[in-house]
Amino acid sequence: MAPETSRSIATFLIIGIVIGAVIGVAAGYFMPRPGMVPLSKLEELRSQVDALRSELEAKGQEIAQLQAKIQQLEEGRKIKAAFIYVGPILDYGWTHAHDVARRIVDAEFDWLETAYAERVSEADVARYIDRFVQEGYDVIFTTSFGFMDPTLEAAKKYPNVIFFHCSGYKRWKNMGTYFAEFYQLYYLNGLMAGALTKTNKIGYVAAYPIPEVIRHINAFALGIKEVNPDAKVYVKWIYAWYDPVKAREAAEALINEGCDVLAFTEDSPTVVEVGEQYTKEGKQIYTFSHYSPMLKYGPDTVVSGQLVHWEVIYRDILVKIYTGVYNTTNLENVDYWWMLREGAVELGCDFGVPINPKFVDELKAKVIDHPEFGRISVYDLVFKRLKQMSEPTVVFDPFTGPIRDQEGNIRIPAGMRADHDTLWTMDWFVDNVATPLPTGGG
Repeated sequence: MAPETSRSIATFLIIGIVIGAVIGVAAGYFMPRPGMVPLSKLEELRSQVDALRSELEAKGQEIAQLQAKIQQLEEGRKIKAAFIYVGPILDYGWTHAHDVARRIVDAEFDWLETAYAERVSEADVARYIDRFVQEGYDVIFTTSFGFMDPTLEAAKKYPNVIFFHCSGYKRWKNMGTYFAEFYQLYYLNGLMAGALTKTNKIGYVAAYPIPEVIRHINAFALGIKEVNPDAKVYVKWIYAWYDPVKAREAAEALINEGCDVLAFTEDSPTVVEVGEQYTKEGKQIYTFSHYSPMLKYGPDTVVSGQLVHWEVIYRDILVKIYTGVYNTTNLENVDYWWMLREGAVELGCDFGVPINPKFVDELKAKVIDHPEFGRISVYDLVFKRLKQMSEPTVVFDPFTGPIRDQEGNIRIPAGMRADHDTLWTMDWFVDNVATPLPTGGG
């Protein structure tokens, strides 16, 4: 063989060996070998590691928060909470109920110090907030719808103070809202009012035409209509939260116009006292008390009423502030809207007395044909509905359609329940309220 041929063969062999080696290395690199993990599996493991790391970081934050809470408790940290009231604490209505709750939580918690200001006007609320902040109060509760905008301004002005506003809808990062809602109870009272009236004229002494009051009048009227479609509700506006003189005048006017049942939104027992006076004089008037136990003011007139447990809400808020759950950066979506289910309200003319025993037999004797329950006494209907609205799922809601307004328009369609925003902005009356809303509505 020629030397040139031998060199060519050798060259080809060398090139072949090199190419084979390269292919082998490449195959070994890209193909899994025994004991080697595929790339997809590696990515899966890396994802699991990342997830565990995130979980550990979250646990670490949780542990740090718990340690901070423990430190707070060990150091005996105090919270100073101020309450600003629109009326006097002895009004025996709205303000009285708030102050009872303040005293309850103040007595429960060693770490809580409270103060209050009463008879505060909307024009003055900002000044009182400034004073409490200067005195070192950490938490400020403002308890009137008209205090909403000044409270919001103060929350922006004092970012290191926690604010909670009662009955409003505006919030900020350091300002939450809360309300113990009564419409379920007004509906139950309406069932009783519709059963007891003899004239089919039922009166309501009302404070202001705002959504809260309109909502309660409507719920009352819906209860009345369920047991007595012929009865109508007549409203007298007094444009005051607390004015016993105007409340008396309105109650007497309604009675003189033929109303034999009265409910009200005014922060005194005046309407109940008027009902008791007329009843003792021989004209039976049925009344429903408001916010506080009023049986003692009208043992022969008051049937039932709405009772509030503000302490249930205040307790929850203050404990969450103390333990760090609530702070000055996370309140923008905190809105308490608590009712029967949460234990924030109670049916009754006195605590533990849902219906005045004097009227139990009369309510048991009133039997109706109900579309859901068949033949049933109004007394039993009240307690069936009370149970339904107290259950975790809230089986029944008074504002379930179809519901028409005074002009006959469908406001809540059949099978639908009014949502929070519909109830919170209500500015129309249901069709069995005889009195039109003042110009401008609520």
